[in-house]
Amino acid sequence: MRLEFHPEAELELIAAAVYYDKQVLGLGERFESEIRYATDLLLDQPEIGTFIGPYIRKFILTRFPFTLYYSAVSDVLRIEAVAHQSRRPGYWRARVEC
Repeated sequence: MRLEFHPEAELELIAAAVYYDKQVLGLGERFESEIRYATDLLLDQPEIGTFIGPYIRKFILTRFPFTLYYSAVSDVLRIEAVAHQSRRPGYWRARVEC
């Protein structure tokens, strides 16, 4: 299985890492490390996320207030959103056909 990020999800990841690094030096790197850990886990076990639509699942990070919304179809794990949990719910749905 290979990993892909929706372009906007990639921008969300970068923006969050930059924000965290401005708050505390090195925190952005820890955030990126948490994302890598989560995506590695999802690549191994894509079914562990909770279904929220026919093809979309969510996975809640433990160390940061973010949720990964993703699809796992065929041999591709695609991260659709790296969503802060206090952001407007469902803002990312226009990116995918649920």
